[in-house]
Amino acid sequence: MNAIATRIATIIEKENITQLTFPKSDVLHSEIKQDERQRRVIRAMKLGNNKKHKVKIIFEDVESLKKVETTIWGVTEKNIILKQGTLIPIHRIHEIKFY
Repeated sequence: MNAIATRIATIIEKENITQLTFPKSDVLHSEIKQDERQRRVIRAMKLGNNKKHKVKIIFEDVESLKKVETTIWGVTEKNIILKQGTLIPIHRIHEIKFY
């Protein structure tokens, strides 16, 4: 079983993400999983820009696992960009869920 599946993510409003602190370490240790995450980030951004499609992002700050439902508006080398320029470091994202 996936270790992330056994942990409960706290729902957070995207407006509160700016108050979080993110460690520098990657939450995914496998290069294969990191590559898959990157593909999902790009797909989520395209869906957000073309169809205003929301996704669920499961990520981790210094305190705990968090979950936000939002549209990804942009992607840099290190971050995803949400509305109002809110950033989530890609290396702290466990999963992006499409629905």
